[in-house]
Parts: sequence; C-alpha cells; structure tokens
Amino acid sequence: MATLELSLEEDVTAVTAPRARRLGLLFWMAIGWVTFVFAVAILSDVLPLPSPTDMDMLERRAPFSFAHWLGTDGLGRDELSRLIHGARISLVVGLCAPIIGLSIGGALGMLAGYFRGRFETLVVGSMDVLLAFPPLIFVLAVVAFLGQSILNLTCIIGILGIPAFMRVARASTLTLARREFVIAAQALGATHARILLRELLPNVFLPLLAFFLLGVAVTIVVEGALSFLGLGVPPPISSWGSMIGEGRESLDVAPRLAFLPAIAMFLTVLSFNLVGDTLRALTDPRQGAL
Repeated sequence: MATLELSLEEDVTAVTAPRARRLGLLFWMAIGWVTFVFAVAILSDVLPLPSPTDMDMLERRAPFSFAHWLGTDGLGRDELSRLIHGARISLVVGLCAPIIGLSIGGALGMLAGYFRGRFETLVVGSMDVLLAFPPLIFVLAVVAFLGQSILNLTCIIGILGIPAFMRVARASTLTLARREFVIAAQALGATHARILLRELLPNVFLPLLAFFLLGVAVTIVVEGALSFLGLGVPPPISSWGSMIGEGRESLDVAPRLAFLPAIAMFLTVLSFNLVGDTLRALTDPRQGAL
C-alpha cells in the first residue's frame, strides 16, 4: 500500500511539475504589475493627487519635485495624476471592448462549430466580410457619424474583435464536438442547449479566456494608437495614447512626457501578453489540458 501511495504521489508530481515550471518569475511579476495598475486605477479618485485637469501655466513642463513627482506637462497639469487617470481609461476600453468580442464572437463561434452546415457558412462568411473592411476607415466613419466618446470607441474596437473570438471559439468547438462526452450526452437525449452550455462551454471558455487576455493587450495598443491619431477619447479626458500624442510636441524639451506613458503602456501590454500566453499554454488541448 505504501508503495502504491508513493507511486501515485510521484505521478501527480510528474504531471504538476511542468505546469509549476511554466508559472515562473516573469508570470508572477506580470500578475503583480497588472494588479498594481488595476489598484491605482480604481483608487485614483481617493489617492492624494492633484486634479489631472488643473492647469498652471507658470509650472509648464516642471521637472520632478515633491509637489509633482513626475513633473508637469505642457499645460502645467500633474503628470503622475494624468498617468494614473489615463490608466483607468485605457483599462476600461481595454477590458470592455474584448468583452464585446468575447460575448458575440464566442457565441457565434460555438454555434457555428456545433451546428455546422449553412449556419456555419453564413457566420464565417460574414466574419470574412468584416475582416475585409478596412478598420481605420470604419473607425473614421463611426467617429465622424457618432462623435468621439469612450462608449463609441469601446463599441468600435469590440465589433472589430468579434471575428478573432469567433474563430477561436469555432476551432475549439470543432475539436470538442465529436469527443466522447458530447456523443454520450447526445445518446442520452440531451438537448442542444444543454450540450452547448454544460458540455462545451466549460471547455471552450478556457481557450477563450487566454485569448481574451491577449485581446486586452491588443486593445490597449489599438486605443493608444487611435488616441495618438486624435480619434480616441475627447479632451480633457486623458489616456496613455493621448498623453503620448501630446508629449511628442515636447520631445526636444521634455521627452519624459511621451516616454512615461509609453513605458506604462509597454509594461501593461507585456504583462497581459505574458499572462495570456501562459494560460494559453496551460489550456492547449494538444497538451492534454482538456
């Protein structure tokens, strides 16, 4: 009996050891940075910081000091306060837009991969049409018609992300739809809704979650690029992208105004990518995770 227990413990250790090695120092550093960014973004209103919109023309591009830890921008606004409040805008857009893509694209992908036939052809064809449409022209058209706002920007990026989530969900569903547990559920008379919600969704959700984190990183970059081009949130609201765009005018005098938000965006995007890649490796069905 003792030998059997020892053998079982060794088998469990052999299975869990590779996964433990995957969760290395970089993964936990990424988790720590993401947690820190979320914490300061949520608590930005209660932190002892100056208002991000208060201007002081006598303190334009002021250097680091006890009054302004990261100095001030070209209009005399506190750079640290704008950086923290900008994190809130970037995270709101970065999280809400992929949620739209995950909800709509994930549902369409599961239905297309499960029912197949004409419905799959219709869904895949419509996604191909959406992918073929130039995204920048689509953004310009929507912004010109509806105006600049956080809601419009989030919806635009979310709609553009639907095809990617649809393909991930469809590929995972195609892999699982002919597995033994699905065939057994069908043989027992389970309805299509029960099979989709009880059998397929828990297994498809893990790859979608990993891709969602990668989508958050991409969305933060897209929002920053649109804000840099003047298509993001309207002033005086600040995001990291708009701060980089404003800081480019002061590169010869105060390059930190562009580099500080760029570094914050880089670290956040890198952290989400590291976490997403790690979860994707752990949930890859080819490695026996499902």
